[in-house]
Amino acid sequence: MTESQRAIPGLDGVLGVEHLEATPDKVVVRFTIGEQHLQPFGIPHGGAYCTVHESTASTAGQLWLGTKGVVVGTNNNTDFLRQAKLGDTITVTATPIHRGRTQQLWRVESAGADGRLVAQGQVRLANLDQEVPPDVVAALLGDRPADEG
Repeated sequence: MTESQRAIPGLDGVLGVEHLEATPDKVVVRFTIGEQHLQPFGIPHGGAYCTVHESTASTAGQLWLGTKGVVVGTNNNTDFLRQAKLGDTITVTATPIHRGRTQQLWRVESAGADGRLVAQGQVRLANLDQEVPPDVVAALLGDRPADEG
């Protein structure tokens, strides 16, 4: 893992997600389809994509909102376009569609190594008026100061 890539705690850590890029305007992560991503029939579970989509959009949304509040997912709509297989590397990119005072909408795309879409969707976030500990945003940014994100 390079310096710009870092393991993520929690469910994304279980799924093997790595951050490649994290700014308030775009978050890019990657994971490789492993046994932990498969449904009982041996193909990738759609819930894995939904999970990574929401986490990626939420990370981007929180970076954009900063310490002004907390973002929470209110809708996750993911379409599955083609099947990946065990060992495939998936790159997930979240970009903003709308960022407002009370809500945000993010487009999320999951692509295989060939650049073809495997899944795509939108994640809507609510901006809650709740205090965020500065260390939460700092953890999302890694070693970069908040004004560089």
